[in-house]
Amino acid sequence: MASSAPEGSASEKSKPRDGFSSRAAFIIACIGSAVGMGNIWLFPYRVAEFGGAAFLIPYFIFVALLGFSGVLGEMAFGRAMESGPVGAFAKACKMRGGRIGERIGRAIGFLPMLGSLALAIGYSVVVGWFLKYLASSASGELAGVVDTGAYFGALAVDFSSVSWHFIGLALTFAVMLFGVSRGIERLNKVMTPLFFVLFVVLLVRVATLPGAGAGYEYLFIPRWEALADPTTWIFALGQAFFSLSLAGSGTLVYGSYLKKDVDVVSSARTVAVFDTIAALLAAMVIIPAVFAFGFSAASGPPLMFITLPAVFQQMPFGSFVAVVFFFAVLCAAITSLVNLFETPIEALQSQFGLSRGVAVGIVAAIAAFVGV
Repeated sequence: MASSAPEGSASEKSKPRDGFSSRAAFIIACIGSAVGMGNIWLFPYRVAEFGGAAFLIPYFIFVALLGFSGVLGEMAFGRAMESGPVGAFAKACKMRGGRIGERIGRAIGFLPMLGSLALAIGYSVVVGWFLKYLASSASGELAGVVDTGAYFGALAVDFSSVSWHFIGLALTFAVMLFGVSRGIERLNKVMTPLFFVLFVVLLVRVATLPGAGAGYEYLFIPRWEALADPTTWIFALGQAFFSLSLAGSGTLVYGSYLKKDVDVVSSARTVAVFDTIAALLAAMVIIPAVFAFGFSAASGPPLMFITLPAVFQQMPFGSFVAVVFFFAVLCAAITSLVNLFETPIEALQSQFGLSRGVAVGIVAAIAAFVGV
């Protein structure tokens, strides 16, 4: 009797599919993919803008709901289908609609795959900015900048950061050439824990700054009137959705590399918990530091590249703190970028039978061309 299990291509059957070596490796990789700019750049700004600790109430609610629905669902779907979004939707729709359903499902699966690629291309430009700021911090150049706004403006204009953009892409795809277990897994095992360690170091340093207490009060004393504003709940939902990397297909792809005996429920819970811890760590570093030197915690997009460098300039041992900060942020950014690029790379391998090297090369060329 014919099996109803999803069928893979001949190339998939002939060659064992790469995957994570353990549950711990999978969880660390998922945490690395979730912890990124949503936690470090956007979360402190949203907390400052929408009621301090009051914002945390709807945010925690939505993280719990999405963690036990969206994150869990993407992990389970990817593992069941043993494929990224293109193959997963094709196999699922084939079960209900035969060959026609398979074609429809494959077309549906291409949408989130292209979305991940587009996000990754934009993200890679920002990774180039972080590399530039890390190098400037290490050389001492950033400490001597008089106008941090003009400094960032010169970096963000057309074609001014192409070299840093290419360095970021080179680092990312060099890791991805080694595959899942030898590349992505090893990268996350180093960079994800390192991010948390470095931010704990920053947390201790910021706590000793005169005036940091006002930042903690701003962060943890709720302004309850914000809860009556529907906008607070809308942005809390958006923040939780973005922070957990939902609908970007990265969790689905990583789930497809997961062993069958791993408990996806506890894995999803762990990812949601550590993603939230990362966001709180970032807020507890950035907001008190900004308050200690009289800057606005709700300065928005300029916070990362204009406000914080000015804060580091005034801080004792600020050059060292800047190096630690931008290296920690770079760790989070690269692990997220790897996750985003893995979706189109997996699609090229599974749907067109390409080797890992060829798939990485095609995506790298597209990312470089479109990014420029």
